[in-house]
Amino acid sequence: MAAAPILSWEGLGLIQGNGWLFRDLDIHIGPRDRLALIGRNGVGKSTLLRLIANQIEADRGKRSVQPGTRIVILEQDPFYIGGETLLDFATTGPDAPERHAVEAIADQIGIDLSRPTNSASGGERRRAAIARALASEPDLLLLDEPTNHLDLAAIDWLESWLQRYTGAFVAISHDRTFLTRLTKATLWLDRGSLRRKDVGFGGYEAWMESVYAEEARAAEKLDAKLKLEAHWLERGVTARRKRNQGRLEKLYEMRATRAAMLGPAGPAKLQLGSDDVRSKSVIVADKVSKSFGGRHIIRDFSLRIQRGDRIGLVGANGAGKTTLLKLLTGEIAPDSGTVTLAKSLDGVIIDQQRSLMAPEKTVRDVLAAGGDWIDVRGVRKHVQGYLKDFLFDPSLVDTKVGILSGGERSRLLLAREFARLSNLLVLDEPTNDLDLETLDLLQEVIADYDGTVLIVSHDRDFLDRTVTVTLGLDGSGTVDIVAGGYADWEARRKARDAARAKPALARAPSAPAPAAAPPLAKKVKLSFKDQRDYDLLPGRIEELSAQIARDEEALHDPDLYSRDPARFASLTQAIETARKEVEAAEERWLSLAELVDG
Repeated sequence: MAAAPILSWEGLGLIQGNGWLFRDLDIHIGPRDRLALIGRNGVGKSTLLRLIANQIEADRGKRSVQPGTRIVILEQDPFYIGGETLLDFATTGPDAPERHAVEAIADQIGIDLSRPTNSASGGERRRAAIARALASEPDLLLLDEPTNHLDLAAIDWLESWLQRYTGAFVAISHDRTFLTRLTKATLWLDRGSLRRKDVGFGGYEAWMESVYAEEARAAEKLDAKLKLEAHWLERGVTARRKRNQGRLEKLYEMRATRAAMLGPAGPAKLQLGSDDVRSKSVIVADKVSKSFGGRHIIRDFSLRIQRGDRIGLVGANGAGKTTLLKLLTGEIAPDSGTVTLAKSLDGVIIDQQRSLMAPEKTVRDVLAAGGDWIDVRGVRKHVQGYLKDFLFDPSLVDTKVGILSGGERSRLLLAREFARLSNLLVLDEPTNDLDLETLDLLQEVIADYDGTVLIVSHDRDFLDRTVTVTLGLDGSGTVDIVAGGYADWEARRKARDAARAKPALARAPSAPAPAAAPPLAKKVKLSFKDQRDYDLLPGRIEELSAQIARDEEALHDPDLYSRDPARFASLTQAIETARKEVEAAEERWLSLAELVDG
């Protein structure tokens, strides 16, 4: 028997402007629900979260909450009031959590709460808001784009926390990997109605297509106009999915080619390229090193970047991604080694600086300098037709930039920059503020781009769908060079860490203590079973990590759920089981290592 809901809305309706944003919505949230809230920009997802949190009043409907239920919302753009520092913000106001609880979480996610609020970065502010929300010990947690401005380490930590969390949560996010890993059911807000299906985000796209296809079949009984609209829905969604599948297949072929060129050790074949390979090179880095303040940021890095490569740069904040990007584009010089750029290289940098677009300008001003036509990489297009290519209503052509949402401004910036003639595209965190459909569009545009692309991003799924080579930075100065996307780099990193741990384990029991060191505690002789676990667990952890990476790669197939739902379910279950086994194996080995070390 299902548990009673901790929160319900029945007949929920809200008027916005001259009409209903949505009405007659029914929502029921159980005590352990893990819900993805999906919908295009502008349909009211954030507004719906605020209604659930009781921050705004509805125009219709009845809200019911179980007594004692604590509801906490992490907003996309929190209003920072309550003092001069981030600690003041996190511990001030009604229902604020205890200071010690906030500080404990802040330590785990790496945020200095003594930072002044007005000078803190977006990532620091987001971490402070997360610390406040999680320390409040909510029964229902409402998350609006929780991974924005977080680096990979912080995202991993947040995912781990939510996997252990015993309450319910509803999450809005453009981060497909985050939603796929954590959610068990989906709320789809679409054209004023709300649908629920007890399948996580991994099955959402197949569900969406089936709904549109059913609507198309139903519309055949109606008039010609409705038939035409239904035809567009069906063809528009499924055709894009098929195109994307074809692009993914092409991407895998490009990765295989790059892997053969790189060799098993990454840049080993730099000097061995043929004349044809050399002629296609656009950026060549040879034994490049860079330091700041005595710290090695990049050490002995070599790579030949070819025309058409899509290069992803990943790593924690402060690991050196921006430094490496500036070295590769010639913005800064290395301390040693050389970076050679092709003379014909003509780059465009898209760094999400929406503030550079004056709010008083119109969309027409931004794209076509006030005219009706725009040159799109040498081809003349009408500005309203070009807007449709980027999912804009053409009637917005004379709308002022200041009226647009953050996501629409990001899309407008992409439309402007992609129109320019170039053969190098540099994208710095391009996915922030974009909805899922715009992310699909961005992937298409990158796949069809004729030149070379450099992408700095924390969006793991986006990298898996776009890049041919991943450069992974760990902050030590070493750069991993992996043919493939984020999942390939993560699998390589986990396998290497496990391999390093194994010989360290073998050495640990016999390593002599330094002469000046105090006497060590007496070491425990392990039982046969314990010794066997101690020896074999590192290899098992490596195997499981590789298995998880392979299964997650298989789940990236957008047609898998509709083609083989049983395999989709088995893969999802296998990943969850393997993750639990990895966690248990790591804890088991650590406890044995403590015994061995005394």
